[in-house]
Amino acid sequence: MVLGKRKISRYFSPLLVVMAYSFLYLPIFILILFSFNSSSVSIEWTGFSIKWYQKLFDSPEIWQALGVSLIVAICATILSLVLGTFFVISGRWLNIDLLSNLFNSGIILPEIILAVSVLSLFVFLKIPLGFGSLIVGHTIIGLGFVVPIVRARFKELDPELTEASLDLGAGYIQTFLHVIFPLLVPAFVASGLLVFTLSLDDFLISFFCSSPTVQTLSVYVYSMIKTWVDPTINAVSTLLLLVSSILILLLSYLKVVDKVVSNE
Repeated sequence: MVLGKRKISRYFSPLLVVMAYSFLYLPIFILILFSFNSSSVSIEWTGFSIKWYQKLFDSPEIWQALGVSLIVAICATILSLVLGTFFVISGRWLNIDLLSNLFNSGIILPEIILAVSVLSLFVFLKIPLGFGSLIVGHTIIGLGFVVPIVRARFKELDPELTEASLDLGAGYIQTFLHVIFPLLVPAFVASGLLVFTLSLDDFLISFFCSSPTVQTLSVYVYSMIKTWVDPTINAVSTLLLLVSSILILLLSYLKVVDKVVSNE
């Protein structure tokens, strides 16, 4: 009886793992496969072709949407780093460190709530939707990740280094630029990559904060799906998946995900 249970466990466990991984990655594999399909019908395989990638590179609308996504992601990353660093350091000096815990809500709260809240704020203040609203919305999401990561690194710094710099005659700005900033560079790189990746892939904030004339790539792809499933979408999704995978590998190497989850 015991031997029978061991045999079942020996074969059942690997089968369960294969089924779980298949459930997760089979749709992605099919998407990548059909991005090289010569047929214009997405569910019918007629042969290998790269014509959808050629069509993708010849489409000005897609390049325009990609340009908007990159501009928004770069601006949101820079603003998140600047504002997040300022808040972390000023919180230490002004003794409002506990207030920084509120930024963790950006990780915990469902993104749909943040998206509706940001849109309501823009409507209340009568701010037109476009580049500005997209950058502000993505910056709010980015602060929820920058503040915990930079704060964790800032807490690890030896306060005697700052005190020694001030005792030797350096001002606060010189101390920050020559002592604190170099030690925080790994946290800046890690959180910046994370915010850039999230902003580039974000859909909900982009959907609520974009205008008909200013759309990110994710919103443009959604608008394409509503009318017809163009196989070009498979090529776009494959390239986005490739870029995101490279950035996630960098984040994994820098152990950013562990820091966000544990909120060190």
